[in-house]
Amino acid sequence: MLSEQSAVTVRATLPAVGAALGEITERFYAGMFAARPELLRDLFNRGNQAAGTQRQALAGSVAAFATHLLDHPDERPDAMLSRIAHKHASLGVTPDQYAVVHEHLFAAIAEVLGDAVTPEVAAAWDEVYWLMANALIAVEKRLYEERGGAAWRPWEVVERVAETADVVTFRVRPADGAPVRDFRPGQYVSVRVPLADGARQIRQYSLSGAPGPDLRQFSVKRVHEDGAPDGEVSGHLHARVRVGDVLEVSEAYGDLVLDADDDTPLVLASAGIGVTPMVAMLGHLAGAGHRAPVTVVHGDRSPADHALRTDHEAYAAKLPDATVRFWYERDAPAGAGTGYVDLADVPVAPGTRAYLCGPLPFMRTVREQLITKGVAPADVHYEVFGPDLWLAK
Repeated sequence: MLSEQSAVTVRATLPAVGAALGEITERFYAGMFAARPELLRDLFNRGNQAAGTQRQALAGSVAAFATHLLDHPDERPDAMLSRIAHKHASLGVTPDQYAVVHEHLFAAIAEVLGDAVTPEVAAAWDEVYWLMANALIAVEKRLYEERGGAAWRPWEVVERVAETADVVTFRVRPADGAPVRDFRPGQYVSVRVPLADGARQIRQYSLSGAPGPDLRQFSVKRVHEDGAPDGEVSGHLHARVRVGDVLEVSEAYGDLVLDADDDTPLVLASAGIGVTPMVAMLGHLAGAGHRAPVTVVHGDRSPADHALRTDHEAYAAKLPDATVRFWYERDAPAGAGTGYVDLADVPVAPGTRAYLCGPLPFMRTVREQLITKGVAPADVHYEVFGPDLWLAK
C-alpha cells in the first residue's frame, strides 16, 4: 500500500513524528478552528476539544495507521478504519472536509517540526494521510449508500422515562411519517441539538431498543463529573426536551454489532452507561431464542445507578442458558458482587465471543481476564463512548 520510498522515510521519521503528535494535533485543531470556526460550533464535540481527548485520539489513530502500514504492508487496519468511518458517517462528514483537515494538519506538522520536514518527508507523510483518508471516504460512501444518505431526520419524542437520577430514556418516532430503517443491536445514533449560543452540537447515543416497529429509544446519561464541565448536549436533553418535542437524529451506525450464530457462546460485559448497547443486544437474543450460553456482566456504582436494570434482568431471564453477574461499588444486594467486575470465578465457555462497553479501564481489565480464560483476542469486541483512546494509551 505504501510506496517503498515513502515506507523508508516514514520508518525513519516515525519516532520523531510520533513524539510530536500531541503538539501537532493541538496546533492543528487550533489552526483549523481559527480558520473554520463553524466546524467547532456545529461538528466537533466542544467538550472533547476542551478536555484534549479528541487530540489524543487523533494522534493515536495516525500513529497506529502509520505503524500498521510499516508492519503489515499488504493489509489495511480495517477494524480501526471501520470504527472511525461509522463515527464520521453518524456526524455527516463529507469527502471535501478531508482536504480541510489535510491543509491544517500539514501546516501544523511543518510548524512543529520545522526544517526536519524536507520535501521527501512531507511527500511520505502526505501519502500516509491520503491512504487513510481515501480508505475512510470509501467506507463512509458505502455506509451512506446503505443508510439512504447522510441526511438528518426529525424525530418526535413520544415518551421520556427517568431510569435513574442521571439517566433518561427517550422514545422517539419519525416526525415526517417516513419508514424507519432497521438497526443492528449495538449501534448508535447521533442527536443534534441547538444550544443557547447558537451552536448545533452533536452527540452519539446507543440505541437501547426498538419498543415498536416505528419507534426507537436511546438513553442519555447527564454528564456532570467533579472538576469537569457539565455535558452540553446531555444537560440540554435532560433539562429541556420533553414529550412532543422534535429532535434531529441520524440513521443508525456503529460496528459493535452482534455477529454470532445460535451456537456461539457470548459474554455481554458493561459498566455504567455502557449498559445501553448490551441491553439492545440482550433484547435481540431473547427475542431470537438464542440457545448457546450467554454470560451477562455489569458493574455500576450502586443498584440505584444501574440504568435499564429491569430490562437487563428480564431479557436475560428469557434466555434458556444465561448467567447474570452484577457488581456494585456500594449497596450491593444479596447475590451481587461488591467492588469492581472480576471474572475470576465466572465460567467462560470455549469458543466464546465477547462484547464490551464501558470506561476504558474497565474494558481493558475485562479483555485481559477474558483472554486469560481462553477467549481469542479477535473475538473480543468493544465500543468506546467518545474519542477512542484505546490506541492512545
